[in-house]
Amino acid sequence: MYKLLLSKINALYLKKAPATGIGLFRMLFGLVTLQEVFFLIYFNHLIFDPIPFLDVEFPMLVFFLWAWAAVAFALVAGYRCQAASIANYVFWLVFVNFTPMQRDFDGGFDLFMIGANFFLIFMPIDKAFAIDGLRKKLLSPFVHYSQYKRPEVSALAYYLPVAICLGFLYFDSVIHKMFAEHWRNGLGGWLPSSIPYYISAIDMSWLLNIEILQKIIGYTIIVFQFTFLPFFHYRRLRPLFFLVGIGLHLGITLSFNIYPFGMGMLVFYALVMPFAWYRRIGDWLKARQPLLTVFYDQQCPLCCRTVLILNHFDVLNCVDFKSAQAYAKNYPALSKLGEKQLLTDLYALDTEGRLYAGVATYAQIFMAMRYAAPIGWLLRLPGIYSWACRRYRAIADARSRLTCDVTCMPDTGEIPGATLYERIFETEHTLLARRNVHKISKVLAVLILFQLNSSFHYGLLYRLHVDTRQSPMTSMLADMSNALLMFSHTFIGITPHALYLHDHFEGYDRLLAITYLDADGEERWLPFVNEQGRLLAPNWGRVHSMWANIAVTPNIDEVRLKKFIMKVTAFWGKKINLDLKNTQFIVKMKKIKAPSDWEKDLRNSNLSGEWMAIGSVRWEGKEIKINLPKDIDIL
Repeated sequence: MYKLLLSKINALYLKKAPATGIGLFRMLFGLVTLQEVFFLIYFNHLIFDPIPFLDVEFPMLVFFLWAWAAVAFALVAGYRCQAASIANYVFWLVFVNFTPMQRDFDGGFDLFMIGANFFLIFMPIDKAFAIDGLRKKLLSPFVHYSQYKRPEVSALAYYLPVAICLGFLYFDSVIHKMFAEHWRNGLGGWLPSSIPYYISAIDMSWLLNIEILQKIIGYTIIVFQFTFLPFFHYRRLRPLFFLVGIGLHLGITLSFNIYPFGMGMLVFYALVMPFAWYRRIGDWLKARQPLLTVFYDQQCPLCCRTVLILNHFDVLNCVDFKSAQAYAKNYPALSKLGEKQLLTDLYALDTEGRLYAGVATYAQIFMAMRYAAPIGWLLRLPGIYSWACRRYRAIADARSRLTCDVTCMPDTGEIPGATLYERIFETEHTLLARRNVHKISKVLAVLILFQLNSSFHYGLLYRLHVDTRQSPMTSMLADMSNALLMFSHTFIGITPHALYLHDHFEGYDRLLAITYLDADGEERWLPFVNEQGRLLAPNWGRVHSMWANIAVTPNIDEVRLKKFIMKVTAFWGKKINLDLKNTQFIVKMKKIKAPSDWEKDLRNSNLSGEWMAIGSVRWEGKEIKINLPKDIDIL
């Protein structure tokens, strides 16, 4: 078995693939992280304060969140990729494991992001769409960009993260699904889509009312997750797994209010997309002929540096940069200019032979790039154009009075060091490459052991109610298993994926919401749960998880419910400028249904139930008085 694994790893290690998907994955992963950090900044008082706004325990927390946002932005831009990926991993570890996010505000995808970020550290994320790639080019400014080959990476950089982070996740998840009746009935997607707490604002009732279609979707998910790990790497099957996976996770993103989970999963499909598709899409998007030809002084390091920077962002190859000394004589419009004048400005010719100089050239460059056209339009605005011309003229004339050599080129910083990927994968020494393959195979074997331990522990022993303390031997094995679980759970994100199963929805027959009386005594809904029972934006993601998965469950824990009622009323009361001391809050409840068998129009039925007041809430300074029934479960 190990020899088979070793041979497969070796084949993928040597196989080359375009770096485009890795660069796209890095950018999208960074964007998902960035939006989540902004979410944490907005809800920081709700999530991290013992009493929102009234008892602030971590006054410096927002500073560290903004530092995390800066790291995530650097990851998106591809600036200092190795350091940014490690720092981002540390931020995820610290915030998920050492703050209230761990217990009370689980985002549903935190451990998945930790696992993905772990692999990101070892991936060639600086090869495409990255500032680091440009920094390396700027070290040799006189080398024309056309001399750089299209970057390629080891195919293993694609397959390993997908197999561990997606394949194992699906495999573990489908084991748990087999124990849930509504999943066995093909209604795994239908049931949570009919519970008001879980749905987005998009009305999907027309789709939910087609029973046969819902069952096809449900069974497709089971078959897809069961077959993904053993078959996704086959070249002819990858398009099928890519399209089905994109469709399923896009459906989660649009129909549920756990959009961060859906987007986090979608990001990985940048690695699942067939390699040939990247090449074909790239060829289709890129201009067949340059829309603009720009002429620059090839003997000036500053000019060469400018060309490298502009070309780096010209991802669609719409602009061709040529040496003025070598090519100007071939164009009549330029040959009329004297050599001194030609080298003083940056000149450009479009496809219709129109000549541009100076700031007008830069405006045309941005417009020719297509996606950067707004910058070009902005440069052409009368006030901005005249100011830009003055600034450009001052810089160009100053340069023309100097002998431009390497001293006129700004410092680009230290030479970027070799990344972990380059040390492991980009070695020309055959013996060293073989050793690396063996090391990778051993690490993968350990990761497989970690995942099997988690799946066996939670997916089988826990679900089958096996008593692991029957003998000293089984007790010792259980302790060893727990130790492995703690390590793999914390640092690699390997965890049971038992989402939305029978033990979650069985008995989930009521919703709770909070209203308040305004100054005129009129009852209004707190901007949290509305009169339909839906959690309103932006109370989605981990805030949704806090209320719908922890505060309100089939078996409500009164202590935890009161804790979250306190947090919600304090947070949103301050957000909408309520005088907490003089405001009465009302806890309301309505009945819903969560059956394991299909029922027509269940979504609309659950949205239209009648609410009843079951309790009240009042604030007295930092003290809160919550009156609820002694046994809320019997209501």
